Amino acid sequence: MTLGVVPGHPGSHKGTQYFSPRMARIKIKEFGPIKEGFQEGDGFIDIRKVTVFIGDQGSGKSSVAKLVSTFSWMEKALVRGDLPKKRAVRKGYFNTRLDYHRLKTYQREQSEIEFDGEAYHFRYANGKLEVNSKPSIAYHLPQVIYAPAERNFIAYVSKAKALKMTSPALLEFVDVYDSAKEALNGGVELPINQTTAIYNRARGVVQLRAPGHKDLDLTDASSGFQSLVPLYLVSRFLARSIQKKGPNDASDPMSAEERERFRKDVETIWANEDLTDEQRRLTLSARAAKINKSAFINIVEEPEQNLFPTSQWEMLKSLLQFNEANNKLVITTHSPYLIAYLSLCIQAKSLWDHDKIKADPKAKEKVSAIVPEHALLNTVDAAFYQLNVNGVIKRLPNYDGVPSDENYLNEGLHKANERFDKLLEIEQGLDSK
Repeated sequence: MTLGVVPGHPGSHKGTQYFSPRMARIKIKEFGPIKEGFQEGDGFIDIRKVTVFIGDQGSGKSSVAKLVSTFSWMEKALVRGDLPKKRAVRKGYFNTRLDYHRLKTYQREQSEIEFDGEAYHFRYANGKLEVNSKPSIAYHLPQVIYAPAERNFIAYVSKAKALKMTSPALLEFVDVYDSAKEALNGGVELPINQTTAIYNRARGVVQLRAPGHKDLDLTDASSGFQSLVPLYLVSRFLARSIQKKGPNDASDPMSAEERERFRKDVETIWANEDLTDEQRRLTLSARAAKINKSAFINIVEEPEQNLFPTSQWEMLKSLLQFNEANNKLVITTHSPYLIAYLSLCIQAKSLWDHDKIKADPKAKEKVSAIVPEHALLNTVDAAFYQLNVNGVIKRLPNYDGVPSDENYLNEGLHKANERFDKLLEIEQGLDSK
């Protein structure tokens, strides 16, 4: 828990401190492939420091992640002041936000969505969005990014305009990727295969450098690298941008004069009918980028995409390293390995906190040799959910906080083993004749 100031939040003022025990939660019913939604407790899905969604294709994993992204951005914009509440609740505005992630067609007349954030509570029902502010707390203004599965296309394009037919979310990801490339200084070591990513400014391309090999353009690299490099560089860039602000910079709110000037700028941008929605987005983003942020919400579709299991582990450790302080990591995945590796991180944290381990430096070294300290994960900081094609969301069972292997991903492995056993039985039957 931390003490701090809500930057630009209504009712906040310089020097005031607030206590923040909250976490964001979301409830979804009758939206896209999701029907009954989460049935446990009050129906809210916790968005913790690490939140994972698994399930079959078309079960709604990405829908949940995109809605978390949508409402996290709206909450940030309301706190910051570049989204006036009267505009947020205006008829049709929520549709434009859904269209950002290509979700507009997922609405139904019965759709119900609630997002209980740290600073605002949103409720969408009967085609209307209600927005209500919550008592002031230490809201950490976040940088929100959505890393779509289509990120591997980025290796083949040099400009965001080449992706105009894709979602705005991917366009924004490309914008940040361009900034991340420009920020490279002498190359960045990637977490796999002793490979370094370098930016060839003369040619405007990212290249991979490995011992004993010539530099290789990312376009000519394996699909695993084409998926990993954009995700790694963007995550690293945004995490470092939060760190560079310093612990005190982001806690100082905008002055009343700055806040008023900013809001007038926003009103002018919205009122300019000569601007397209895309131009407004870019103008607002450029203006808002000047405001300090103190958290990073990293929402990643299929981080394991095209990666060998051991590479998935190295990639996951990097994402957890970028997830320190007030940051959050939201993942959708088809990989049983990621669940197993996250379970390993939780078990290692439990062992790390054991009294006998604390008193034994050598034992600590043994634990950190298996799971580095930056990848340790407290069970209360993690939430795992599985979605099925019938539109129901369930919490993944756990034993002492460690996710159970009785989940949809491991069921596929179990069924394959059962089928193999049946083949062996048939073979044995033939041999006995």
